[in-house]
Amino acid sequence: MASHNDLGKLGEDLACDFLKQKGYVIKERNWYSEKKEIDIIAECNQFLVIVEVKTRDTNFFGDPIDMISRSKIRNIIDAASHYIFIHNIQKEVRFDVISIICNKKITQIKHFEDAFFPPIG
Repeated sequence: MASHNDLGKLGEDLACDFLKQKGYVIKERNWYSEKKEIDIIAECNQFLVIVEVKTRDTNFFGDPIDMISRSKIRNIIDAASHYIFIHNIQKEVRFDVISIICNKKITQIKHFEDAFFPPIG
């Protein structure tokens, strides 16, 4: 496995631990709808929370959250719609991003609730 894949897996592990400590219940990890992936699907209070995790070893090129493209957001929303439909979810849905900088010197986790919204119409 390439080192960026290792870093991505480490980031998702850190994000899951972080969410669990905040009281979230992890329902799925790396859930796929065709080729569209959701990193983490969790529940917290009345929400189904769809979480995109972005992990980098430095913020030299900007915060990892800034690396999420519009097409990636569309793919996450499409996959979430499929998940909601096949599981007959009746909860409100929230889209969060967890941004992680992780290297030998630091581990920094930022949680952005309601990071993006599905388009209306």
